[in-house]
Amino acid sequence: MEKLSTGLSGVAGEYFVAAELSRRGFMASVTLRNADSIDIHASSPKAERLFAIQVKTQQKSARSWPLSKRAESLHSPNLFYVFVSFRGMFERPDFFIVPSIIVATQTKESHSKWLSTPGKKGQLHNDGTMRQFQDRKEEYRERWDLLT
Repeated sequence: MEKLSTGLSGVAGEYFVAAELSRRGFMASVTLRNADSIDIHASSPKAERLFAIQVKTQQKSARSWPLSKRAESLHSPNLFYVFVSFRGMFERPDFFIVPSIIVATQTKESHSKWLSTPGKKGQLHNDGTMRQFQDRKEEYRERWDLLT
């Protein structure tokens, strides 16, 4: 599959998530590009719950996604991340639905561990603004049930 630009893959991921939510009976609305930390507003099929969804998209099969430092503190009971992993041009992407508190906790803990682990030459790692969320065991793959 030819790689899309980061901007196009991000937008495509948002629409894939909105389509999947709609297919499952949710009302989903993609926000304007200037919405802070929220890509999709959604409500459950019977409108009992409202959700804010942050979408992160990648074009490879790795089960890790880059995040900003802000992810360590950005959490709410109604905020979820949907991590999208494109597979092939004509294949359905993989979706990983994760509560924001899990993302915040794991991101903070893994970054702290990385900082305290010496580098290849024994040096300390320098702190930066980038973080990483990982779901190598695929615990959150297709966990749409977390939104009900």
